[in-house]
Amino acid sequence: MSTTKTYTSFWEFYEYYLTEHSRPINHWLHFVGTFFVIACLVLGLLTANGKLLFAMPFFGYGFAWFGHFIFEKNRPATFIYPLYSLGSDFVMFWHILTRQIGQRMDNAHQKLGVINKWK
Repeated sequence: MSTTKTYTSFWEFYEYYLTEHSRPINHWLHFVGTFFVIACLVLGLLTANGKLLFAMPFFGYGFAWFGHFIFEKNRPATFIYPLYSLGSDFVMFWHILTRQIGQRMDNAHQKLGVINKWK
């Protein structure tokens, strides 16, 4: 029997996702990685440079996994929920950019009953 939770919606998963990114350094590493992914996509398409498109996952996963393994000390959700995790990276990027991340983090921790030990 599997002990992995099955999420019925993206937004339900996103709340869990936020609790797995409690340390500010981790969500900032995700932000930087996602920024480089977007930059590689735009520049790669504008310049028809396939190398930039090829580099996208290295930037995205490189920064994110570094944050998880070195700082957060947890396993990235990408391994179990690849599409939800990818979408969550972009939503979290937007929430950081629009300065909503603190409130979103607090709400997720409170709703799921998880203590944010890094706050």
